[in-house]
Amino acid sequence: MTFPFAKLLVANRGEIACRVLRTAERLGLRTVAVFSDADIGSPHVALADEAVRIGPAPVKESYLNVPALLTAIADTGADAVHPGYGLLSENAEFATAVTAAGAVFVGPSPAAMRLVGDKILARKSARAAGLLPPPGSDGPVDPSDAARLRAEAERIGFPVLVKAAGGGGGIGMQIARDASELERAAKSCAERGRAAFLDARVYLERYLERPRHIELQVLRDSHGAAVILGERECSVQRRYQKIIEESPSPAAFLAGEAGRARRAELSARALELVAAVAYTGAGTIELVADARGEFYFLEVNARIQVEHPVTELVTGVDIVEEQLAIAAGGHLREALRAVTPSGHAVEARLYAENPSLGFLPQPGKLVRFRVPEGMPGVRVDAGYVEGGEVTPHYDPLIAKIIAHGPTREEAISRLDTALAATEIELVGARGPRQTNRDFLRVVLQSSEFRAGEYDTSLAERLAKSQEAG
Repeated sequence: MTFPFAKLLVANRGEIACRVLRTAERLGLRTVAVFSDADIGSPHVALADEAVRIGPAPVKESYLNVPALLTAIADTGADAVHPGYGLLSENAEFATAVTAAGAVFVGPSPAAMRLVGDKILARKSARAAGLLPPPGSDGPVDPSDAARLRAEAERIGFPVLVKAAGGGGGIGMQIARDASELERAAKSCAERGRAAFLDARVYLERYLERPRHIELQVLRDSHGAAVILGERECSVQRRYQKIIEESPSPAAFLAGEAGRARRAELSARALELVAAVAYTGAGTIELVADARGEFYFLEVNARIQVEHPVTELVTGVDIVEEQLAIAAGGHLREALRAVTPSGHAVEARLYAENPSLGFLPQPGKLVRFRVPEGMPGVRVDAGYVEGGEVTPHYDPLIAKIIAHGPTREEAISRLDTALAATEIELVGARGPRQTNRDFLRVVLQSSEFRAGEYDTSLAERLAKSQEAG
């Protein structure tokens, strides 16, 4: 298609910046990268047609520095901005500022972003669409009001999950299993919410023990057309953040005719939800399911997800291209309505972290980093190259390795082989540092994962058993 914009600035870094830049280049758009002092030699800088420094290494002084980003937009003449994920991707004020600067924001409108970004408002919208959230507080709870916290928690029933109202991506969440843990958890989540989202409000939600985390990928244009591109299973997590994802979900309650009916029902409700908030672009409806297959609404992520490649591999759809087309005012392609997922895809996130130390980040230099090339069905989205520095200033994600195959078993086998072939050596100031590469293989080879009978406790249980062994 012909775009009403010619130059795209990517307001992000790492592998997602590289991912967006490659699609933009394929579509014939000029591109602009932004970088901090820590990222001057990063791959995304080299991929873009132009690159602009936006500040020193600390994230608040660079990638969250809205004035610096607006200056970069003005100085380069960028007329569109893709925010990637994380950072400012769900910040309505940034989206408003981009539009005011005369550029197109590749994402939902600020109004829709506020409706779904506020987790308390999103719960109400989801309930109206028939996607019931877990029992919880109907509004924010003052983290310093111990009496109100306890009364709400006792009404909901322990254990409760304390959540940052402006949060997402697992940030600002803590379990309180009894009253003694509640006030500390609430204050901690409020502090995380203030730091990460400039929003210190918290609310409470019943904690579901060992659920499955399943999400729906939605695309909706500004003309009201929308489609669900299947679901992703994201239950392999540590600290509420995903490390292995797959599509479709292998959950038994989504198998057969009954599973197809459940998918259709969830999809219909998800489409009703995004229509109700006038959502546009790519987004994700996040759900949890208990052992009986009873689904509950968690949140709407108003952005592209880290795990979007598994959906792309089973559908053949370039989600970034669709984002750009929707932002350009285009109609959803009719072909998207006929997309039928083919085969199976599994993604592993390669992190600089030590699973045996509670997944503690391990900053250091990648003195060796060779990813598999040319392996059948394998895709690598990397944010670093050999010689790059994984700094403590940002998330320690190094790369995503994704495999597709005609069956789930083949996709898992291909991913495991690709991880085994990945050569990585990380060195810090005090010597060798760890990555989670070997742990990812432990998860893939575990009997629970192979059988598709796992939940959100799997990764941390396996890490503890390894540590004990």
